[in-house]
Amino acid sequence: MFSHALVRVPCENFASGLTTSSRLGAPDHGLMLRQHDAYVEALRGLGLTVITLPPEDAFPDAHFVEDVAVVTPEVAVITNPGAPARNGEQTSVAPVLGRYKPLARIESPGFMDGGDVLLVDRRFFVGLSERTNAEGVRQFAEIVGAHGYTVDAVPVEKGLHFKSGVNHVGGKTLLVTPDFAGLDVLAGYDLLVTPQGEEYAANTLLVNDALITPTGFPGVRALIDGLGLRVIELDMSETQKMDGGLTCLSLRFAV
Repeated sequence: MFSHALVRVPCENFASGLTTSSRLGAPDHGLMLRQHDAYVEALRGLGLTVITLPPEDAFPDAHFVEDVAVVTPEVAVITNPGAPARNGEQTSVAPVLGRYKPLARIESPGFMDGGDVLLVDRRFFVGLSERTNAEGVRQFAEIVGAHGYTVDAVPVEKGLHFKSGVNHVGGKTLLVTPDFAGLDVLAGYDLLVTPQGEEYAANTLLVNDALITPTGFPGVRALIDGLGLRVIELDMSETQKMDGGLTCLSLRFAV
């Protein structure tokens, strides 16, 4: 069960961050702040203590804090983000996490984004993407393997990160996009496949006994309603415009 979450307030120039979704329109900072506030309140409503970092104007994507660390009960792994424009975001996050967990680091030439890392029980799936390379996965596997975790590397053929298309929604159930549904490495799990046009909502966030999902995706909502968990819908329009999702906006961990 998660007890804490770390978030960062989106900076005023967040729209200058990296994105491939310009077709969705220009991001609105005021609306982004309101949506981020609602996200934080949802986490608090689920019993989490939320640690809020200030905006970081030098890094417009820095509110996507999930990419700069992977936090387990035993260790916080500080990643080496794969996008040069984002490498440096981890500098201010590491000392905060260090108050709660021992730290380990991914070092160059390895690089990794936390958005490529999914934990299911004691098994990590790590996407090999433009943001995560094989050396980063090797280092990560060595770090977490010392604590009894296994690691499966999975090529990401479509989408920014592995968790753009695959997320754990409780038990042995994964919510996946059609592009990931045929992966052999996911055999043995119950797969809920997003309907056409609702792929964005595959990035649904499991927090303790609740699921937080983007509003506006009725097919996905119908799928997850059958899981018997509390479901919270949040408007994610401004985050979606910047290629982000629900998991991206926080680092969840137990203390």
